[in-house]
Amino acid sequence: MAKLDVCVVGELNLDLILYGLPKELVLEREFLASGLAMTLGSSSAIFAHNLAMLGSKVGFVSKTGSDAFGKLALERLASGGVDVARVRQATGRTGTGLTIILPCPRQRYILTYPGTMFEMQYSDIDMSYVQSARHLHLSSYFLHRALRPRIGDLFRQAKAAGLSTSLDTNDDPENKWDRDLLDVLKYVDVFLPNDREAKKIARTEDLPQAINLLAGLAKVVVVKRGASAAICRSGQEQYGLAPPSVKPVDEVGAGDSFDAGFIHQFLAGAKLEDCLALANLAGAYSTTKEGGTEAFRDRNALTSFVRQHWSAMSQGTLPLK
Repeated sequence: MAKLDVCVVGELNLDLILYGLPKELVLEREFLASGLAMTLGSSSAIFAHNLAMLGSKVGFVSKTGSDAFGKLALERLASGGVDVARVRQATGRTGTGLTIILPCPRQRYILTYPGTMFEMQYSDIDMSYVQSARHLHLSSYFLHRALRPRIGDLFRQAKAAGLSTSLDTNDDPENKWDRDLLDVLKYVDVFLPNDREAKKIARTEDLPQAINLLAGLAKVVVVKRGASAAICRSGQEQYGLAPPSVKPVDEVGAGDSFDAGFIHQFLAGAKLEDCLALANLAGAYSTTKEGGTEAFRDRNALTSFVRQHWSAMSQGTLPLK
């Protein structure tokens, strides 16, 4: 395989999504869903798959169980053009993780069995493979329980080898938001939280204050805000840009797709405003089909969507051919 643009270290599982549920779920009641989708899940894998479909060369480092879920997740990831040769299979009884998503009007429930994502550790990572890339990305910081004590070492070594880096913490299921993350951010070039995560990490309800704190650690801070304008901060420069309006099927993986758009442009040397433009387009496009990767499996439709909206979002060169 040609030299990697990006090596993604992260979790790999499937998403099971149930559609058509009522506004409120009541204990002990049986509710019927009107639709079901089984898609490639996990923030790291969604990011990797969609980044590859945008045209970057992507490799993936992870750990799965020796079960049907792990096999299917690997097949889905590889079908997007991601190199999965460095994904290890656990030898124990722990299975591949699974996330069940229940989209309801204005909110969603997310239930995750972590499985092997709790087991992947530093010794599972081929550092020579990581360092063969131009860029390192990691998602779901708080889910990597065995790896987390060495995530700082992983990023420090990547920077020492000349790689640029990016990180998306995603949610902390324990709602602790421990401060060890702040030490890692010193080695992060692009930090990609959403607005809630940024405020939780900074321990403030004031978003500008949170951005100020985080921008003093990571080189570039990009805050996702759903349908509202995303914010990109680098030093004293700050940009805001709202995504195009689309009719969403669901918002699963929209943030990870946003990350993929931003990093694809970032590695092309684009201006931060144009990185933000493609990030918004990728995030919006992701919502047009179920799950985080289904829309991106049709690259012709992806290219058409970007061409349709690019001139209104950016003055830069069209990023897809």
